[in-house]
Amino acid sequence: MEGPTGQKLKQQEFALVSVSELSPSSSTSPSKLVVARFCADSGISELRFHKEPESIATRNVDLRTARLFKLGPVQSVCISEGSEASKETSYSRGITVQFRNEEESRTFHSAFEQWKKEVSQGKQLSNGTVLDTRSKFDDKIEPSSAKMYFHYYGQLLHQQNMLQDYVRTGTYYAAVVENRTDFIGRVVVDVGAGSGILSLFAAQAGAKHVYAVEASEMAEYAQKLIAGNPSLGQRITVVKGKVEEVELPEKADILISEPMGTLLVNERMLESYVIARDRFLVPNGKMFPTVGRIHMAPFSDEYLFVEIANKALFWQQHNYYGVDLTPLHGSAFQGYFSQPVVDAFDPRLLVAPPIFHGIDFMKIKEEELYEIDIPLRFTSSVGARVHGLACWFDVLFNGSTVQRWLSTAPGAPTTHWYQLRCVLSQPIYVMAGQEITGRLHMIAHNAQSYTIYLTLSAKMWGPGAEQGGILQTSSCKLDLKEPYYRMSQPQAYPIVQDQQSHQLISTQDIPIQSHDLEEPELMQQPSPNSGTHLNIMENV
Repeated sequence: MEGPTGQKLKQQEFALVSVSELSPSSSTSPSKLVVARFCADSGISELRFHKEPESIATRNVDLRTARLFKLGPVQSVCISEGSEASKETSYSRGITVQFRNEEESRTFHSAFEQWKKEVSQGKQLSNGTVLDTRSKFDDKIEPSSAKMYFHYYGQLLHQQNMLQDYVRTGTYYAAVVENRTDFIGRVVVDVGAGSGILSLFAAQAGAKHVYAVEASEMAEYAQKLIAGNPSLGQRITVVKGKVEEVELPEKADILISEPMGTLLVNERMLESYVIARDRFLVPNGKMFPTVGRIHMAPFSDEYLFVEIANKALFWQQHNYYGVDLTPLHGSAFQGYFSQPVVDAFDPRLLVAPPIFHGIDFMKIKEEELYEIDIPLRFTSSVGARVHGLACWFDVLFNGSTVQRWLSTAPGAPTTHWYQLRCVLSQPIYVMAGQEITGRLHMIAHNAQSYTIYLTLSAKMWGPGAEQGGILQTSSCKLDLKEPYYRMSQPQAYPIVQDQQSHQLISTQDIPIQSHDLEEPELMQQPSPNSGTHLNIMENV
């Protein structure tokens, strides 16, 4: 038999450490030296377990009604459906399977899924045939990027960096423990569990059981940390694998995750969060966080602009060891301006009140995150040179008891996300009261990030402006994957006489109404003193 590429597929058997019946009334001891074999020689696709050196199968499982679940890195359970007399599906038999290592476990699961797929399509495979199955994650992300990504998050030093972000960790802890009623007696899935800290928080809040799904090597550390907290760990199962691939034995009442990257969407983990919702969450279940918002405002920062422009001065040398470097100056200049700047800045650099684009994690489709198009419209509060667009995000934990926000806004306590600024190589000039329009267009790419296309324009202002068109336009293309990490603390900038200080809204105390969780809209935030409730999600 040949696969899609025309190459012959190898036949495989699976040597197991042991198998045992999963039944409280069963007194049989685990069978040692067992071989698992997929076959269809009787006209029915079956999974057969043979004792060595015996050739007669000791246990047969009908693949048409069987399901396979991971209990751990090298242990799984195979359950088969019982009587069909009842309208409700019941499972009368379970077999616990112990593998020799994780690689053989993954291969076995891949073979099982392929046989199930072929059975559903009315096909049979020869004994032990395994096709190269790819998950949705594999189809979207290039292998080199995924390898680096999981290697990075598999290291304790990077987990420590996130754990020591006390704004992040403290907000998650408060959101969970202040909403115990959402967790008590509930099944929780921790998507991208990392060190397992959020799983432990959920267990502290009274969760019945938590499945901590983690694809990197950090799963081993999470298992160790959870085992070291036995009063909580007995209700937590670490599942090593991607949420796009793993199977869980039950649905979740709550998903908890920290899927946010720079500018909210970097690393494209929001897509995995949404996939986990579609695969594991019960209808009307909860997601922590529930909603995310990208905030944007034009800014003026002459220091930053000069700093970036000066980086290219190296390429203006006419005699560098006898070589003229100037032919590359233009390319280098544009290259430096293609890097988004990640740092913490003074909110007084903003020249207009911010607007935001909302993403409802409960409703958005995964495909809608592949391309994000945000129209921009601001009214300048001051006369200034606009050097680009400043961005930050916040997320809402919409608990039944307390609604809590995690904010990365400038002027708020700094997080490990900082803020992000897209800097124009050609600034535009605006007067106080002048309208600034534009577009922020983000397109996902297979390196787990986005290409950003930014355009800002200043319309004519003053008498006759209604008849006038665009006065100035400046655009840039940036790669969110390759930012410039500028970790200096915000500088003290003197306030010009005609400059007004823009206070940021404290989202922590914003009341949430039922209609606030509708489709996203881009809208201007009202003044904190206006007395107007802020609707966090509206129709675009």
